[in-house]
Amino acid sequence: MDLARTEVAPRAPREGRKGNAARLGLMALPVAFFGVFFAYPVAAIVARGLKADGAWQVGRIGEVLAQSDIRHVLWFTTWQALASTALTLLVALPGAYVLARFDFPGKRLLRAVVTVPFVLPTVVVGTAFLALVGRGGLLDELWGVRLDTTVWAILLAHVFFNYAVVVRTVGGLWAQLDPRQEEAARVLGASRFTAWRTVTLPALGPAVAAAALMVFLFTFTSFGVVQILGGPTFSTLEVEIYRQTSEIFDLATAAVLTIVQFAAVGAILAVHAWTVRRRETALRLVDAAGTARRPRGGGQWALLAGVLATVAVLILLPLAVLVQRSLDAPGLGYYRALTSSDGGVFLVPPIDAVGNSLTYALAATAIALVIGGLAAAALTRRDAGRLVRGFDALLMLPLGVSAVTVGFGFLIALDEPPLDLRASWILVPLAQALVGVPFVVRTMLPVLRAVDGRLREAAAVLGASPWRVWREVDLPLVRRALLIAAGFAFAVSLGEFGATVFIARPDNPTLPVAVAKLLGRAGELNYGQAMALSTILMLVCAAALLVLEGLRGTDRTGEF
Repeated sequence: MDLARTEVAPRAPREGRKGNAARLGLMALPVAFFGVFFAYPVAAIVARGLKADGAWQVGRIGEVLAQSDIRHVLWFTTWQALASTALTLLVALPGAYVLARFDFPGKRLLRAVVTVPFVLPTVVVGTAFLALVGRGGLLDELWGVRLDTTVWAILLAHVFFNYAVVVRTVGGLWAQLDPRQEEAARVLGASRFTAWRTVTLPALGPAVAAAALMVFLFTFTSFGVVQILGGPTFSTLEVEIYRQTSEIFDLATAAVLTIVQFAAVGAILAVHAWTVRRRETALRLVDAAGTARRPRGGGQWALLAGVLATVAVLILLPLAVLVQRSLDAPGLGYYRALTSSDGGVFLVPPIDAVGNSLTYALAATAIALVIGGLAAAALTRRDAGRLVRGFDALLMLPLGVSAVTVGFGFLIALDEPPLDLRASWILVPLAQALVGVPFVVRTMLPVLRAVDGRLREAAAVLGASPWRVWREVDLPLVRRALLIAAGFAFAVSLGEFGATVFIARPDNPTLPVAVAKLLGRAGELNYGQAMALSTILMLVCAAALLVLEGLRGTDRTGEF
């Protein structure tokens, strides 16, 4: 026995070194990918804007931030994100409770419906609300009310887009909280509200905070929604960066705004990582399937009816109006017009954007799966050091850093050998994969961490190579998560707009770029074609989501 201990003891450090070496090996390709296609382009555009005659113009930062119009943009970006987050929580928390605690016919369908907006491109969201509240929209026709020139259109669109973030993040944990803890408080004399406030709410706090931070992040960096609904009146940091680079060509101002946004996003992600770690601390969780029950009493049925009405008005109505507007022309006229390039907006018929988008999204999905899969494998162990935790944060940065900056950085940085890619079609999938990788990692990581490490160790002891261990142990267990990750990567790649608007070639437009260009030109035909293309894009994304829901089966983890 002592001999065994003396033999095993020296081998433990070697095992640790082997594990660390394997982790670093897995990280190598993702780090290189993000270094070349994220850090390098962003650094290139910042350097181009803040460097003159070989010297950094640090004083330019103060000059830009001192401008009143820039301060107004910073203020509007911050307060609309706060307002959007508060409004989203207010509207979505009842939905989270209903999906977590109630069992009723059509629950899975409702779960799929509320998730549709999250996978929709922001251009489609903006177009749907334009059809609802804009000039000639449904509200304008019925009551003469227009909201497209007010901030309310932006706030409502943000609630529409982020409703599922709160419902699935908070609802996923709520469904697993043991209801007997709250019932015990009721037995001891606490009112229903007091029991919820003192028992359930503290347990939900980390999940609510994590959801709120993600909503704030998405709305703080909002581009497509504000670009379409805000017009010249409202501008977020992302929209202002786009205006400074593509219209004014003031790279110095764009570089300063990029640095400001980068710092803000870094702080948000740091706080989010802290809340996620809190959410992973010990809670008394139970099987989610055992906590849901049929509504009882008039109050619970009224709550369910209220949530269904909210979903119908907030989510289904804008999408229905979008489809209706695309069918306004007799005989599917707007759809038939997509097959012609006579309008002069594109070098090719707009319908070609469908095939382009599908091709780009498939390529981006393949790239995201390789990079994200390796990254998730490297992050599998929870007892990782600071280097690995920093790597985890790096993977999330593309969700918050200006996609406009990345796209324009591609044009500036990737134009010389050996990385002269400006004329290559692969440039678009590379940019889209940057956004898809975080979704792959966040989907696969919980499943990989749940795999019993002893299975891998047993296979290794029996002589299996690392590749064979992954193929015969991990892959069968994570196959469904891999397919779900592919679906999310495909959906977000299909709708990527901020970077693609710079790098998509005029003869190969993507669907979001085509929609934005059609909306930017006057004329009923262009408007109708934009509605038709948006409807096609919505249907493709919704189909991908239905496939995802089928793959999830009874999964209730609430992870995206």
